[in-house]
Amino acid sequence: MTQSPPRDAGPAPARYTYPSAPRSGPEEVLHGQRVADPYRWLEDPQDSATIAWCAAQEPLYAQEAARWPARNAFLARMTALLTGAGARPPVPRGGREFHLRREPGHDLAALVVREAGRTRILLDPLRVDPSGATVLDAWEPSQEGDLVAVQLSSGGTERSVLRVIDTETGETVDGPVDRVRRSPLAWLPGGRAFYYVRRLRPAHAADEVGPRRVWLHRVGTPADQDVEIFGAGRSDTQYYTVATAPDGRTLVIGASEGTSPHTDLWTADLTTTAPDRPDLRRLQHGSDGHTAVRLRPGERPLLLRTTVGAPRGRIAEAPRDATDPDGWRTLVAEQPGTVLQDFAVLDGPELDRPLLAVVRTRHAVCELTLHDARTGAHVRTVPLPGRGTVTQLTARHEPGHDMWFAFTDHLTPTVVLHYDAATGHLGSWAGGPKTATPVEGVTVTQEVTRSRDGTEVRMFVMSPTGRPDRPRPAVITGYGGFGASMTPGFTPQALPWVRAGGVYAVACVRGGAEEGEEWHRAGRREHKRNTFDDFDAAADHLLREGWAAPGRLGVLGSSNGGLLAAAALTRRPETYAAVVSVAPLLDMVRYERSGMGASWREEYGSAADPAQFAHLLSYSPYHHVREGTRYPAVMLAVFDGDTRVDPAHARKMCAALQWAGTGDAPVVLRTEYGVGHAARASSRSARLYADVMAFFAHHLGLLPPGDTPT
Repeated sequence: MTQSPPRDAGPAPARYTYPSAPRSGPEEVLHGQRVADPYRWLEDPQDSATIAWCAAQEPLYAQEAARWPARNAFLARMTALLTGAGARPPVPRGGREFHLRREPGHDLAALVVREAGRTRILLDPLRVDPSGATVLDAWEPSQEGDLVAVQLSSGGTERSVLRVIDTETGETVDGPVDRVRRSPLAWLPGGRAFYYVRRLRPAHAADEVGPRRVWLHRVGTPADQDVEIFGAGRSDTQYYTVATAPDGRTLVIGASEGTSPHTDLWTADLTTTAPDRPDLRRLQHGSDGHTAVRLRPGERPLLLRTTVGAPRGRIAEAPRDATDPDGWRTLVAEQPGTVLQDFAVLDGPELDRPLLAVVRTRHAVCELTLHDARTGAHVRTVPLPGRGTVTQLTARHEPGHDMWFAFTDHLTPTVVLHYDAATGHLGSWAGGPKTATPVEGVTVTQEVTRSRDGTEVRMFVMSPTGRPDRPRPAVITGYGGFGASMTPGFTPQALPWVRAGGVYAVACVRGGAEEGEEWHRAGRREHKRNTFDDFDAAADHLLREGWAAPGRLGVLGSSNGGLLAAAALTRRPETYAAVVSVAPLLDMVRYERSGMGASWREEYGSAADPAQFAHLLSYSPYHHVREGTRYPAVMLAVFDGDTRVDPAHARKMCAALQWAGTGDAPVVLRTEYGVGHAARASSRSARLYADVMAFFAHHLGLLPPGDTPT
């Protein structure tokens, strides 16, 4: 058994001389309150002072990283664990199955097509760009499967360029089309045209992006001849979705304000008008809820997954001429204690009745059931391989009796499963990666504690024994925003940590959707403090119950979770020994002014509103850094190509912490170049995870990971 050393073992702490960072920013009066922003000059990445300051942080980070004895061991384990990870279910079209596959030893997944039992590569990003800086953001095959629209971006920017490729030859037959960003795309039958979302050209050269519009593009024609279909006169921060029925009879357009949980929907009958002049009529407008439409061929009613009148979700049926939710008929009702995630239609002639395959979560763990598609009555439950997550249900456009989905849990890499409703057989999909076995030496339990207001908060705890046998070095993470649920998923950074004797916990805090839309709303805008209270309660539970060792507890968060980690740091710095915040939001007074911040007002609120400003300032981590505080070790990690969350958040926070702190623990900035917020090469992910966990191992006192559980 490996005994972890006490935290103060090893060489004496390094003494850091931090780069000079003048506190020269303004102090403004906002809504009657003075607000200091001493490091505003760090917002400009092109300014010579910012460039010099960032350059000076590089050797500081290298000095800190050189002190991590576990770095290489973690990197070896991360690299092995990420081999072949990231499987996705196929999209069947026209007798072909399209899917992503990453070969062992390859950094990026390729788009492949499987037909007649044979698989071939259709588009490999590494052939497009051997450097690995270009990634496949999105793709959509035509209804017949003979064409595929692909979207690629470079340098992590997610500024995609769209092209259409021929499935038989792999040759580009249309494009490029710029100013798209993971655009939803809906083909019309015959592959001659599709609807998609593209930004207008910015009005000013200095602006990076313009407002979005829905367009009709005819394959083979220049994009500047595309016909604008929808969006004129609406807010510049509106997001749009598009979908067409497999037979091309129906078009559905969805609109939401930023990341609002409200959806407006319009439908059009394309048999009565030309596709470039759809007669759009409202299906849902102004309703308090989010709705997604499942389109089927023919004149059958629309199938809807909605939270309108059902915060935990229901499946409804709507006549094609319906104009509001009052005309919808509930098929599968909201079920107490569960949250509806997805559904698919199975209606092939092999079945004695059409079925709905329904995925729900119960306290973040997925369940799969079958229901009569005509009445909604429960037919049977499909046993899953374990307590995990089902994602991306896919089924045939034409009537069929089978479907595919991805399945994963904390210990098992994602696998693709195939379900045959005619036989009831669930097994591995023949075109997917080999079935993976769970990592040994790690046990997962689900703990329940109570937040400050008495609300039950759950978290998954990964540990060597499945019980708090002794206090151990522990890392806790969470997200708590945008209705995103922390469902079980393969966690490569946690597994070597636990095998080396540590504990890794995932808190399901308010702001997510683990307990439905009400759970989300209880942690957004003016209720954001509930998110932080829930996280505090989860951390205290680990310490109180003996999972975590006092003085050896760390916090990890990314993106909105990076905000959560930094709030934990500034609220209770004495509770933690190390904090890592990756691509974080930290200046909540000015978050709307950079990246995609303007589209997040529905989640956080706006500093332009006095009441919302007060809430934002009350927890904004950057504004709660206090001089003379003994902060724990802090790593802030950013990506220079990040167009979602501006790296300036982390630069400003880093400067503030380096100025304010009085302890010996370091504050370092890890800047990665040529990548962004989302997709990246697996080798880059391995290096990031390895650095993060080696940082924790050093500051929490965990020996390098071995092959034997402790």
